[in-house]
Amino acid sequence: MDDSGLSKRIKELRTQKGITQEELAEISGLSLRTIQRIENNETVPRGDSLKRLAIALNTTPDDIVDWKIQEDKGYLTVMCLSALAFFFFPILGIVVPLIFWILKRDKVKNVDKVGKSLLNFEITWTILFFSYIIFLFTGVIGKIVRFIDPSNTSASIAEIYAVVLILYAYNFIIIVWNTIRVSRSKPTKYVPAFRIFR
Repeated sequence: MDDSGLSKRIKELRTQKGITQEELAEISGLSLRTIQRIENNETVPRGDSLKRLAIALNTTPDDIVDWKIQEDKGYLTVMCLSALAFFFFPILGIVVPLIFWILKRDKVKNVDKVGKSLLNFEITWTILFFSYIIFLFTGVIGKIVRFIDPSNTSASIAEIYAVVLILYAYNFIIIVWNTIRVSRSKPTKYVPAFRIFR
């Protein structure tokens, strides 16, 4: 990263807060000379200094360092919609967004966070989907149906595949709903989701 950009970012955050260099020095516990040297691009804050500045400016060290990461709602939207590939084959709902996430997770703002949430959801959904299919073909579903309703000797095709349709509909709704939220700069909520990517 260009260090002059880092010094500009710190100065920009300080002026947005409406505080002087002296006040920033006092709040952060750094010397006035250190603040001046940072803002004049004579030194680069690292480690403890960066952490102190972030706390004093009410932000995070990552936000200070990664401020040049571009914002691209279009890319986020396409990444979210790419999970619809599950319609062709359930695993594609993981593979296609994974490719989008890997390509831009460090280059586009929020891709890392949204991508991890999306991938965790799609992996969870795929596990649930294939678990149901395995239970269906091993006869476990039939035993559950007979346990719930002993008079029902065999479940109809419609009853069996209703669960598949519900799973597909739920996945579709969650993807579309979160894509709309991303396009409006709102936080996403993919549930249920095992936390595989943290």
